[in-house]
Amino acid sequence: MITRRLQMLGLAGLAALAALFAPPALAADTQVAVAANFTEPAKEIAAAFKTATGHNAILSFGSSGQFYAQIARGAPYQVFLSADADRPKRAEQDGVGVPKTRFTYAIGRLALYSKTPGLADDGAAVLKSGKFAKLAIADPAAAPYGVAAVQTMKKLGVYEAVKPKIVMGTSITQAYQFTATGAAELGFVALSQVISEAGGSRWVVPAADHDPIDQQAILLYPGQNSAAAKAFMTFLKSPTAVAIIRRYGYEVR
Repeated sequence: MITRRLQMLGLAGLAALAALFAPPALAADTQVAVAANFTEPAKEIAAAFKTATGHNAILSFGSSGQFYAQIARGAPYQVFLSADADRPKRAEQDGVGVPKTRFTYAIGRLALYSKTPGLADDGAAVLKSGKFAKLAIADPAAAPYGVAAVQTMKKLGVYEAVKPKIVMGTSITQAYQFTATGAAELGFVALSQVISEAGGSRWVVPAADHDPIDQQAILLYPGQNSAAAKAFMTFLKSPTAVAIIRRYGYEVR
């Protein structure tokens, strides 16, 4: 009886040691297509995600339109963070996105930005004055922030007058680069891109001046069996990720 009890205790001890030194669950990579406006918060979220889960979110940045064209042709992205709701909805309808995984991760804000102090402080006034040579925007065909910029100018009644001065970026990143380098005196950019900029000037466009920039995420079919991809989708809703998103000027429902 004593011998049996000792044997049982020995087995229990071995089990405890095995549990103590067992290797952690294998970390994995997930390929994430990220709308250009969300570059900086996505980098922070990916770092926090790795710390929390051990998984790696490998981020690619670009315009939502270009990403959707790649996804439709079979690009192996597992998660899509779009700058709009239309493309994730289309991904679901077209059979490249996993049904019922789509949700709004951020609501974007548009800003008129200039490197010149004071120039963009009253954005409506400077746009109406026309006292500038170039205005950068993202291509509305590919970037929802470009659509919002055009809607804003039409709401202000300045679009036709300003149209000859527009320089078009392939993404919101390029629109920002045109403005940050001085190639354009003014640029419609994502507030997240300039919220921490020192100097210059900016005007946060009233949300009522354009359609909501409802940014949605969706799990894509290449990620449907990926623990890392599904964990990243869940992490986007976590208090840690939400705090980062809000810090960059986005709204979260």
